[in-house]
Amino acid sequence: MSDAGLGILILWVFLFVYSIAGSIDFGAGFWSLVFGRRNDTAAADIANRFLSPSWKVTNVFLVLFVVAFVGFFPFATSTLGGLLVLPAGLALALLILRSAFLVYAYSTHQYRGMLPFVSGVTGLLIPGLLVSVLPLTLGGFTAGGEEAPRLLFGKLLASPTLYAHLGFGLTTELFLSALFLADYAREGDDERTYRVYRSAAIALGPTTLAMAMLTSFTFVPEARWIAANMAHEWGWFVLSVAAFAIGYSALWWRDPRGRQGFARVAVLAVVAQYGFASIGYGRAHMPYLFYPMLTVEEGFTSPQMFNALLVGYAVGIGILVPVFIWFWKLFLKDKAYLRPGNGEH
Repeated sequence: MSDAGLGILILWVFLFVYSIAGSIDFGAGFWSLVFGRRNDTAAADIANRFLSPSWKVTNVFLVLFVVAFVGFFPFATSTLGGLLVLPAGLALALLILRSAFLVYAYSTHQYRGMLPFVSGVTGLLIPGLLVSVLPLTLGGFTAGGEEAPRLLFGKLLASPTLYAHLGFGLTTELFLSALFLADYAREGDDERTYRVYRSAAIALGPTTLAMAMLTSFTFVPEARWIAANMAHEWGWFVLSVAAFAIGYSALWWRDPRGRQGFARVAVLAVVAQYGFASIGYGRAHMPYLFYPMLTVEEGFTSPQMFNALLVGYAVGIGILVPVFIWFWKLFLKDKAYLRPGNGEH
C-alpha cells in the first residue's frame, strides 16, 4: 500500500468511527427531546445518562479526523476550504452551541430546561450539515476550475441527491441511536425502556435501507462516474444488506431468558452493515478526494511529514485506547450508573 493509500485509510477509520459514535450521540439528544415530557417511560433518562459523558469522547474523533485531514492532505485544504466553509462553518457553530449547553446544563440548573431542546434540534441539524458535504465531493456543483473553485449553491439546493443524502443521514442517525439505546437500556435491566427503543428501531430500519437505495439512484446525472464505480463494488453492498438482515432480524430473536431481541447483536451487525457499505463507497470514490479536480495523490503531504505524523498518531492512539476502555467500563458497563435513579440526569 502506498503512503497516500495508508493516509486515506487512516482518515477513513477516523471518519467511520466518528460517524458511528456521532450518530449515536446526536440521536440520543433527539430521543431525549422526544421522550422528555413522557412520564410512562425512562427513555429520556437513559438517553441523557448516555449523553452526559459520551459527547466529550465523540468530539475527540472529530478532532482526530480534522487534524489527520489537514496533516495528511495539506494540498487539499486550500482547494476544499472555500467550498466547504458554509456547511462546515455552520456545523461547527452548532457544535459549539451544543457543547456549551451540555457543559452548563450539568454545572447549573439554569440551563437544564433548555438542554433537551438545544441538544435535540442540533442533533438533527449537525449531522445534516455534515452529510451535505458528501454530494459536493462527487462533482457537478462547482465552477471556476481548479484554481478558484466556487460552489454553485443554487444548483446544489435544487439537486435531489442533496436531500437524499440528508434523509439517509438523519434516518441512519435515529436508527443507530435507537438500537444502541435499546442495548444500553437492557444493560441497565430496564426492559420497559428497551421495548420503547426497540419499537423505534423496528420502524426506522426499513426506512434507512430505503433511503440508502434512493441516495444511490440520485447520483445520476451529476455523479454518473461514482454510480458506475459502485456497480463494480457490488460485493461490499451485498455484504452490507446481509449484515442489515442479520441485525434487523436479531430484534426478534429470543435470548436464554425468553426476552425478545438480541440488541447487542443488532448493534454490531448494523455497524458492520455501514462498515461494508462505506468500504464499497470509498473504493468507488477512489482515486478522487474531490471529483474531478483533486486526487488522493495530488493532495498528499511529503513522505517526511507523513512519517512524522504516523509516529505521532501511533503514540496518541496508544495513550487514548486505555482511556476509551476505562470510559466503556465506567459509563457503559456499570449497572449502578445505568440503573434509573442513579447517576446524573
